[in-house]
Amino acid sequence: MKVLYRLLGAGHQAFLVGGGVRDLLLGGEPKDFDVATDAAPEVVRDLFSNAQLIGRRFKLVHVRFGREIVEVATFRALSDGTQAPTVAASALPKRRDRHSDEPASALSEEGMILRDNVYGTIEDDALRRDFTINALYYTPADFAIYDFAGGLKDLKARQLRLIGEPEGRYREDPVRMLRAIRFAAKLDFTLELATEAAIAPVKARLLDVPAARLFDEVGKLFLHGHGVKSLTLLRQHGLFGLLFPEVEAAFQAQPSALALAEAALASTDSRIVEGKPVTPAFLLAAFLWAPLQTRASALKSEGLRPLEALQEAMRDVLHAQQQHTTIPRRLTTFMQETWTLQSRLQRGARRAEKLVLHPRFRAAYDFLVLREGVGEATEGMGAWWTAYQADRETPVPHEHPAEGRRPRRRRRRRGPNQGGEA
Repeated sequence: MKVLYRLLGAGHQAFLVGGGVRDLLLGGEPKDFDVATDAAPEVVRDLFSNAQLIGRRFKLVHVRFGREIVEVATFRALSDGTQAPTVAASALPKRRDRHSDEPASALSEEGMILRDNVYGTIEDDALRRDFTINALYYTPADFAIYDFAGGLKDLKARQLRLIGEPEGRYREDPVRMLRAIRFAAKLDFTLELATEAAIAPVKARLLDVPAARLFDEVGKLFLHGHGVKSLTLLRQHGLFGLLFPEVEAAFQAQPSALALAEAALASTDSRIVEGKPVTPAFLLAAFLWAPLQTRASALKSEGLRPLEALQEAMRDVLHAQQQHTTIPRRLTTFMQETWTLQSRLQRGARRAEKLVLHPRFRAAYDFLVLREGVGEATEGMGAWWTAYQADRETPVPHEHPAEGRRPRRRRRRRGPNQGGEA
């Protein structure tokens, strides 16, 4: 409200837009708020001392209030592709350069939006948004909701509809296909027929999206309490295999692989509902477990020792997955430690007291229990470790994967006159 009223007070239009309006109308509690205005980004930035100008593909202003961020965007004009030049992504400047002749809008040769900083009216802005239910605007100027695309009707019908011609909108930004799945899972909405039918002809365009951006979308799909349904819908529309090709192949060949992924997602969904921390590393470890085992078995058959086979298989599987969704190093380290501990946990009582003190013990134990729960051959060691922890005099701290390792304190170097003879 501070952002809205300051913009209005400075003589600009200001609207709450998108998910904030949608979720409030559905009786939910928005997690963030977006504001749309006719003020240019530089003007918005100058109105707030706590504002930062960000973005290249879409130039935005973030207004910070402690840890909270209100995102402010200037009304954007419709882009029909007739004025935006078609360029190769590599031809655009990589860094901000005030003296560059970078276009305000640009499309890739495949029709994907590379730049979109052409400004227009609120009507233009509404019709260039992705889904009708995200094109609802509210302003305290007259306390009214403005609906330019039939979003209220679709909201009442609980259906998700793309604004404009669906196939073309997906080509502009293939990530919209993942957003469609995410909103359908989160809101328990159905996809409007044309919106759904347009996915199949253009789904391969997801391969043109940078792997780092796809990793961000994976987190949004699976770490918001609706992971099981998101996985079901992604597979139903042939999208999961584009994000995780080796995992989808394992799902087809091994029912236990799908069961493990669904069990990990169900556990994560439950933790989110309970307000507990979660991490993508645990889910990714579960997703890639079956491909890892297949690769390790092949390497052992070639003569490698079990540990060597596992280590090389981890490198191979992670490298292959990085080509599709970038996984940060802090997460791959977590995954490798969780995987490596599985064989040690399955050996049972040997060095048990030492193992429970391992920083990744709790994550590895949870992973072992999940594997055992879906019928994998663990020799009953999940149950054994459960009983062992119950019998210990000192309880094992419940370190969920998201909590990670505690940072090590740096040991201070002693100077020539510290702790010794002068």
